[in-house]
Amino acid sequence: MINLIDRRLNGRNKSAANRERFLRRYKEQIRRSVQDMVTERSITDMERGGEVSIPARDIAEPQFHMGPGGDRERVHPGNREFQKGDAIARPESGGGGAGGSQPGSGESVDDFVFSLSRDEFLDLFFDDLELPRLLRTSLGQAKRHKWTNAGFVSEGAPCNLSVSRTLKTALGRRIALSGQVRRQIDQTERRLELALLAQESDEAIRTSVANEARAAAEAGRIIAPSRDIDAPATFEASEASKVLTAELDRLRDRLRRVPFLDELDLRYRNRVAVPAPVSRAVMFCLMDVSASMDEARKDLAKRFFTLLYLFLTRKYERVELVFIRHTDNAEEVDEKTFFNDPKSGGTVVYTALELAHQVATERYGGGDWNVYLAQASDGDAFGADAGKSARFLADCLLPLARYFAYIEVRSADDRRASSLWAGYEALDADNFAMRHVGERSEIYPVFRELFSKEAA
Repeated sequence: MINLIDRRLNGRNKSAANRERFLRRYKEQIRRSVQDMVTERSITDMERGGEVSIPARDIAEPQFHMGPGGDRERVHPGNREFQKGDAIARPESGGGGAGGSQPGSGESVDDFVFSLSRDEFLDLFFDDLELPRLLRTSLGQAKRHKWTNAGFVSEGAPCNLSVSRTLKTALGRRIALSGQVRRQIDQTERRLELALLAQESDEAIRTSVANEARAAAEAGRIIAPSRDIDAPATFEASEASKVLTAELDRLRDRLRRVPFLDELDLRYRNRVAVPAPVSRAVMFCLMDVSASMDEARKDLAKRFFTLLYLFLTRKYERVELVFIRHTDNAEEVDEKTFFNDPKSGGTVVYTALELAHQVATERYGGGDWNVYLAQASDGDAFGADAGKSARFLADCLLPLARYFAYIEVRSADDRRASSLWAGYEALDADNFAMRHVGERSEIYPVFRELFSKEAA
């Protein structure tokens, strides 16, 4: 039988066990509320927790209570409106069926407001999502430590005492210390048994001779004894049995003095800090920053990148970001420059892919990193750049990448096939996917579609 004791610290007026039970029981209602919050908050704030509202009707439970029973007559002071026997109309509930109450709309029950922590919010947010082909091919150099079991030691804190190991050690010690004594006890018991048998045999002979002599004396004749009586031998057998009995008592007392548990038997669980390999991933953010990519489209791309980064941080212990922006030429910049610094020019996607391949092979090559790439563009490309980019992507980048996600940011009423979309559409690879995004509300559904859990 195993007893589990929850020793996690609870906040004031909170219970961790009850909280987890509530999350499990009303997980579907809380998940719907979390999804509703997605449209109301920016993705930059997705990492924090928040308060969700659950309609009171969803958490209502049946209750049993004792009814009043019988007929009762009561006089309520201050009643000037109703008389005995009047029918009272039921007040209309407010909130329009949404589970809440509106001022002045009658009696109703307010929504239940529940606060979620950051981890709880992200768990519900990414509950049914999974990275395609998620395989941590690389465990990077150890830059953190984890505590692991390292056997047992003879000294330690009482809370780390291993009862089973201590009892095994004590049993081994008792066997080692008492083995020779038990063998001596067995030998002494066998010798004592032989001595007692010899003593009983001598006493039987002496009794038989004495009976013969008594019978002869009564008959008035003298006969010679039928056998020799060795009195010293009988005496020696009696003394030997006494000596062996005393020796047996001494050995048994020595065996009893072996302690059941000694301080030397105590064994404590030992835990040491050992270097732990860290699964690492790098996320490349590629974005077209030409004049055709206005601020609204850049905002859509930023939200998708942010969502993907949050998702990767939940799957890998270490995630690095590489920002590559491009017009007719590509450059690696920091995050602030990537999203905010304006730049003008044409659109050549090939330069961004070539720079990403160069950085991936030089800085993150050798199979030590899990490479993910996300590209955002409006799809415009000059001349043969689309086909050239698609071929380079298929031949050089996709073999290095775990996954490549391309989103084409266009307005909702402009979903014509761009040149870059047509070039990418011809690619046939399991680790490549592309979708259209035109509004903020489409980002999360597209993200879920790209990274939904596989049926297998």
